[in-house]
Formats: sequence, C-alpha cells, structure tokens
Amino acid sequence: MNLPNKLSMLRIFMTVLIIAILLFPFSAMGITVPQIFVNESIIIDIRYPIAGVLFIIAALTDFVDGYIARRDNLVTDFGKMLDAIADKVLVNSVLIILSAQGFIHPIIPVVIIFRDTIVNSIKMVAGNKGQVVAAIKSGKYKTACMMTGIVLTLFYNMPFELWNVHVADFLLIVAAALSIISGVQYYRLNKKFIFESGM
Repeated sequence: MNLPNKLSMLRIFMTVLIIAILLFPFSAMGITVPQIFVNESIIIDIRYPIAGVLFIIAALTDFVDGYIARRDNLVTDFGKMLDAIADKVLVNSVLIILSAQGFIHPIIPVVIIFRDTIVNSIKMVAGNKGQVVAAIKSGKYKTACMMTGIVLTLFYNMPFELWNVHVADFLLIVAAALSIISGVQYYRLNKKFIFESGM
C-alpha cells in the first residue's frame, strides 16, 4: 500500500463521510442543523458547504496521487483500479444525492454515469488488447465543468446566486453535453478495438 494508493483510500473514506453528512437524518434524530442566512433571501444548510470543502479536498487528492505515482514510478494495475473506483464513487455519489435532494435535474447524473460506463467499457476492451485509450480534450473539459459545477452547487452557487446568475446549473448542463460529445468521440476513435476479429 504505497502513498498514492493510501490517498485513493483516503478519497473513498472522505466520500463515505460526505455521504453521511448529506444523508444522515439529523431532523429525525432531533438534531438541529445550523443554517446561514445570506442577503435575507438565501438560506444555506451548513451541511452542504461542509460537504463542499471535503469534496474539494478529496478531488485534490486525485491530482496529488497521480502526480506522486508518476513521479516516483509507483504506477500499478491495482493503483489504477483503486484510483478509478475512488473517482467514480466520489463524483457519482454526490451527483446522485444532489439530484435526489432536488438541487440538480436527474438527467445530469443519468447522462454522466451512462457515458462513463460506456467509456470505461471501451477502455477495458482496448486495455485487454494492449491498447491505451488516451484522454481527449472534450473529456477533460467535461471533467472540469462537472467538478466546478458540483462544488458551486454544494456552496449554493455562491456568490453568483446573489446576482441570480445560475453558473452551477450552466456548468453541469455543459458537463452533461460534453459527456455525450466525448462519449461519441471515444467510440469513434476506438471502435476498431470493439469490432475487430477475436471479440
């Protein structure tokens, strides 16, 4: 269990903590959750900014563990698998919770998770044939929009909400659109591995 793998495990632990914070039935247990009143019109449930801070830290560990693994030549198949699991568990869990609690439209997590499932399957097929599926720009833009949109949503779209500018919603819609675009591009670039003889 090297340092990059420990960071991936930390990301999974933080994901469980985020899920617990957002889903624990505080009111049913008689616990009053503090609220912040902004501009006398915006009520912020303190659980979401706390989850937002944890989400940012967890997301940063993704960049750090990859950097350390490449720098110190610690890249392993187990590490790659653990890193991918930690990433998907973090992002997909938060997207599903935000959708279930009415913060975002359900189509957003459906599209993003559907696309990721297809792309990961393509990568798996290509990997079994000794091919590496490189990241593409549209996929990177999708990830950037998605992560930023999630963070802003957890922070109630502040400070943009003060001016009634829905930046968080816009970024997540763009992320969903880029999910479709990048998914199609991944398929076109790698369909030869899917349909070549021997499958």
